[in-house]
Amino acid sequence: MSDVALESITKRYGDELAVDGVDLTIRDGEILGVVGPSGCGKTTTLRTIAGFETPTDGRVTFDGTDVTHVPPEERNVGLVFQSYALFDTMSVRENVAFGLKMRDVPEAERHARADELLELLDIGELADRRPTTLSGGQQQRVGLARALAIEPNVLLLDEPMTGLDAKLKTRLREEVGDLLADLEVTTLYVTHDQAEAMAMCDRIAVLADGRVEQVGTPAEIYRRPKNEFVANFVGSSTLLEGTAANGRVDLGFAELDLDASASGDVTVAARPEAFTVGEGPIDAEVTGVTYLGDRTQLTAALAGGTEVTLRVDGIDDYRTGERLSLSIDAERIHVLE
Repeated sequence: MSDVALESITKRYGDELAVDGVDLTIRDGEILGVVGPSGCGKTTTLRTIAGFETPTDGRVTFDGTDVTHVPPEERNVGLVFQSYALFDTMSVRENVAFGLKMRDVPEAERHARADELLELLDIGELADRRPTTLSGGQQQRVGLARALAIEPNVLLLDEPMTGLDAKLKTRLREEVGDLLADLEVTTLYVTHDQAEAMAMCDRIAVLADGRVEQVGTPAEIYRRPKNEFVANFVGSSTLLEGTAANGRVDLGFAELDLDASASGDVTVAARPEAFTVGEGPIDAEVTGVTYLGDRTQLTAALAGGTEVTLRVDGIDDYRTGERLSLSIDAERIHVLE
């Protein structure tokens, strides 16, 4: 295992700035998720750690040692990609053992290591099968086993669950998350799926336009987003304009105690669960209804025209134009920087 540090990493492709002064640390044994919109620099950051990209500026260190110009094969990094990139002409066991074969590990030893990992991932019975006969979820596990076989200092996963069905993805993110936590391997997990990152990662880095907007635990990112981008990108938020003074904030439709020292004009992020529907002094009109099974997401317009996002029990029926009474929990709002 290793601490990995990116220090002022910048990567240009001609006139295109893909990564812009990124400072990021993956602590020894932690799973750090990287999320952000397409083109934000997630994969370029991962490839820079792997050694497939050399930064235009800045440096990469493993345990304090500069590896910026060390070739990929000398970094002892395990890789799992979206495509899995398994060899169709090899058995599952041979695929998992391939990295060990390249390191001249004796056949009996590498096959034993492969079988151990396949059992750990609950696919031991597939050892003699060809990858083309496997389901997407099974291939994903084989790819992970192959990456882990070399006992990497750092494990890099780039959108590894894209393309899997929702039910399988939910089960695998729990199983793989538990496995990586048990193995305590330093891991960078790149994904566009926020639920994946929330469920699997110790901390999350949110990227936009090649820059790190915020790094924190899943709870910190969700409950205390640093700015409007993070509030809007991670989960659902309503951004409310208000005026803060003397420990209170006036939102126009409500005055609330404020757990912050802000004063003057402020922007407040309110998650859907900050609102209670069915009681309270705030009047609203339903403008949109999205049924999600166990819950229903509503949009509702307040008297001044501000629209808020609400979440209610899926068993209840709501219609556009319906009038609501709302209250807002001051402890569940957050003043943005």
